[in-house]
Amino acid sequence: MEDAIQMVDLKGQYLKIKDEVDAAIQHCIDTTAFINGPQVGEFKMSLAQYLNVKHLIPCANGTDALQIALMALELTPGDEVIVPSFTYVATTEVIALLGLVPVMVDVDPNTFNITADLIKTAITAKTKVVVPVHLFGQSANMEEIMALADEHNLCVIEDNAQAIGAEYTFADGRKVKAGTIGHIGTTSFFPSKNLGCYGDGGAICTNDDELGAKIQMMANHGQVKKYVHKYIGVNSRLDTLQAGILSVKLKYLDQYSTARGSAASYYDKGLADLDGIQTPVRNPQSTHVFHQYTLLVKDGKRDELKKFLESKGIPAMIYYPVPLNEQEAFKGISRVIGDLIVSTALCQSVLSLPIHTEMKESVQDYIINAIKEFYGS
Repeated sequence: MEDAIQMVDLKGQYLKIKDEVDAAIQHCIDTTAFINGPQVGEFKMSLAQYLNVKHLIPCANGTDALQIALMALELTPGDEVIVPSFTYVATTEVIALLGLVPVMVDVDPNTFNITADLIKTAITAKTKVVVPVHLFGQSANMEEIMALADEHNLCVIEDNAQAIGAEYTFADGRKVKAGTIGHIGTTSFFPSKNLGCYGDGGAICTNDDELGAKIQMMANHGQVKKYVHKYIGVNSRLDTLQAGILSVKLKYLDQYSTARGSAASYYDKGLADLDGIQTPVRNPQSTHVFHQYTLLVKDGKRDELKKFLESKGIPAMIYYPVPLNEQEAFKGISRVIGDLIVSTALCQSVLSLPIHTEMKESVQDYIINAIKEFYGS
């Protein structure tokens, strides 16, 4: 290949919208409204409208979004929060930071997401919250999870950092955006995310008026109005500069999702005949926006395949190499349900291929042919 292959081509994406992004950045500089400038309010309204949610609170990053969501529930140290063991550490570290108990459960072997049946095995009198993670770009089966949560009076916080724009279909045909089904939804605008800014950023959403008001205060020092503080909060703001950039990129989010989906389908077709791998399995209740295109590599050959691809100039990433229950940070402060055999197996077999909005079929052909070469096809 003439150009280096990128896991995510942020520069190519930027060049297509350069004039709009540059104008948004310059406008912020010209007005010098660097904190809580008008672009923050504009982006807040636009994203709330896109998600069809009543309350949207921007914040500094996706980890803050999760922490603030938990803080708004006024939990007691020792309360339990159920999370998947196969996810990024941020989902769980905020639970521990607040003195709560992470309760780690396994995930579905095909979609890699938490399920209502797995959650059910972990519920005790101390359980207060469930955090489904919509991993790699598709929603967990939220209808079943919400029914279980209602039955046990649990709050549901959706970690939607990887699936913004995905659409979930209920049994009655109703369609809603991932991240807006639970009591609270959180997301991240880290640059490589499907809706990414040029620094850090995040957001929290809810349709609950009381929670919306409380989260807004929690993200701003627990402040009701200037110098009047009702809660112990944090200082977590989305910069005006990032809000301006995100407002531009939000207009293209559905187009970006379509491009990622097309690239995923091209991989599916090209890799369909290889017995040594399993291509991503779609949840029929959710669209997939492919934050990652993740293979399951069989027969213990994952690391060997990764090394082979790298020798061909093809980057490939492992998300995630160690399940959370095996991380030293959570030893002695978490509760683990069962042997987590699926999570352990996934950590030993998953491999994500390059996928982004600027993927070219010629590049994908090169990647597909390299994988075929590895398997002697």
